[in-house]
Amino acid sequence: MYSPFQLAKKYIQYRLTSSNRKGHGVHSPFVFNFIHNVLRDKKNYACYTAIENQRKKLLQNETIIEIEDFGAGSATLKSNKRAVKNIAASSLKSAKFAQLLYRIVQYYKPASVLELGTSFGITTAYMANANKAGKVFTCEGAALISAVASKTFSNLCIENIEMIQGNFAKTLQPLLKRIVTINLVFIDGNHRKEPTIEYFNQILAHSTPTTIFIFDDIHWSSEMETAWQHIQQHASVTVTIDLFFIGLVFINHDFKVKQHFTIKF
Repeated sequence: MYSPFQLAKKYIQYRLTSSNRKGHGVHSPFVFNFIHNVLRDKKNYACYTAIENQRKKLLQNETIIEIEDFGAGSATLKSNKRAVKNIAASSLKSAKFAQLLYRIVQYYKPASVLELGTSFGITTAYMANANKAGKVFTCEGAALISAVASKTFSNLCIENIEMIQGNFAKTLQPLLKRIVTINLVFIDGNHRKEPTIEYFNQILAHSTPTTIFIFDDIHWSSEMETAWQHIQQHASVTVTIDLFFIGLVFINHDFKVKQHFTIKF
């Protein structure tokens, strides 16, 4: 993984070279609509306060839990015995990006959402609230982490989430066979090149022409950057959007030419 200094340098470069978030100079109607209707949506939706209150409780929770780490690990936490508040501080997606996920789901209305990497369930809660007619399937490797997430869902009275606990290598394929079709996927687990590409390929086989893939931490390490570049070049991928901390992938076959955008957010 990159050091905080390396990541800061990359972020500064991203800010200097990315397109204006107002959409000026973006000639793709699809991406222009995404910028105006999703990225720039400033509304304070009703569920935001309740979910952020749950985040505050997690950030104050001093309970020590022992976790299994099936991925690349934490950039800041090395011990397997960690306080919930410390895990929350290092692993939860910020409100800015969690609420962007809410807006993406609200706008595109995917019937089935798959999340790899539940953590304590904040992003899961946002996506589930965004389309209550849909179903969110969320996978978490660590049993005690998933237990905390389940409590988050219970506290928020969310009923359209199904938790799948266990190593993705063992749980993903059986789940995909059961769901059959995935309309949106958020991949926030493992953070290594080969598993990330493998998840993409496995889920691609269960995608539709409008399935949206969202990858977390695409610039977290050289491995993740290589995985992101590999996915961008995949024959099925037509449009990608780099928001630095997350990357969006669209496989819509109506797009005739591959286009890659780096947009300031």
